[in-house]
Amino acid sequence: QAEVVESGGGSVQAGGSLRLSCKVSRFPFDDLDMSWFRQAPGNECELVSHIKTDGPTYYGVSVKGRFTVSQDHAKNTVYLQMNSLKPEDTGRYFCALDVGRTRVPGCPPPGPGYGYWGQGTQVTVSS
Repeated sequence: QAEVVESGGGSVQAGGSLRLSCKVSRFPFDDLDMSWFRQAPGNECELVSHIKTDGPTYYGVSVKGRFTVSQDHAKNTVYLQMNSLKPEDTGRYFCALDVGRTRVPGCPPPGPGYGYWGQGTQVTVSS
């Protein structure tokens, strides 16, 4: 079974940067379909970004122009570079394999059929 593990979260001040990593194991990285979601307490699970091996990248309106998603095939890793961070970017960030841009009922979803999810990494942005 595929496995994804996030890392790189932390606490930063507004305007700062963080780079999240998502390491993929036991899955053919050449056929990648990876999504980044986030959820803050009281908020819905929000799609932040999406990348495919041979397709265009996607960014949510709230992060477009500030976040950049990329993939390193040699390291089986997807990155989310987050610049100009704002307090409203605070939340737990998850990478999800084989989910696409599907709207999901939670981060992570409470049942099967939504690909493979990691445990998440916390991002806290203070003003």
